[in-house]
Amino acid sequence: MTKRAFSTSLRAATLAAVFAFSVLPLQAEELTITHAQGETKVAANPQSVLVFDYAALDTLDALGIKVTGVPGSNLPPFLSQYQSDDYLKIGSLFEPDYEAVAAANADLAIVAGRSSSAYEQLSAILPTVDLSNGWDDFTGAVKTNSKIMGEIFGKQAEIDTMIADFDNSVADFKAEAPKLGTALVVLTNGGKVTAYGPGSRFGLVFDTLGLAPAVADVEAATHGEAISFEFILEANPDWLIVIDRDAATGTASGAAEQVLDNELIHQTKAWQNKQIVYVDPVRWYIVNGGLRNMHIMVDELKSAMLPSQ
Repeated sequence: MTKRAFSTSLRAATLAAVFAFSVLPLQAEELTITHAQGETKVAANPQSVLVFDYAALDTLDALGIKVTGVPGSNLPPFLSQYQSDDYLKIGSLFEPDYEAVAAANADLAIVAGRSSSAYEQLSAILPTVDLSNGWDDFTGAVKTNSKIMGEIFGKQAEIDTMIADFDNSVADFKAEAPKLGTALVVLTNGGKVTAYGPGSRFGLVFDTLGLAPAVADVEAATHGEAISFEFILEANPDWLIVIDRDAATGTASGAAEQVLDNELIHQTKAWQNKQIVYVDPVRWYIVNGGLRNMHIMVDELKSAMLPSQ
């Protein structure tokens, strides 16, 4: 081979190598995410995401993040677009369909609350984070988990804006809360009633919005502390905030109104002053979290309790 031919061949080989290197896919940035059950390495801006929690789905939907798979049951009406066959159905809110999960070959799974017990088994299949919201600081937990999603999907600025808007709405309510008197949050279920106070799954009413609890030491159990109608009369709240579990789960519509329409409740200040608020049961009971949803929950109370707002 002549010197000129060798030089030409070497130049061609070098150019080919440079071109080949330039078109190699860049390795995705990897993030270490700290969450409720430890740390998980996650690819930044994952392209295929399985979501087992509707609070997380609500926030991702508000951010315009496309997801791949969702539970196949109890979808809230305001997230009904995810019923479409465009989205894989990956189990229920409580129990993943592990075969469907494995077949999806996704980049990330998000669990929380009802699905958190599946974390370990899901983690053996794909990167998984647990975005459960703790009750001791429910609002703070929602904000923290929203920031985690913002970090994963490169939407930190959008999350900061949503948090600022939420805080402004809270501040409006909190400024008027001392004038409203006391409140009691109750959940009706199959004719029975349970109560919730500060530090519970519905504690944002007291801990974040500043309403005075009619009963300060209600047990913070998952389904509340079982109470009687006599208990409600004795507490005699100025406001009764009611979550109808039967309506939330599709068992019966309007059951709460029937349960609370009795002589003992008629004697309470809340009844006599028409200050019983039946909140959206799906948003409060099924979703109960999600930055956008929580903002709507606050605005719902503002509309009912602060008409001037």
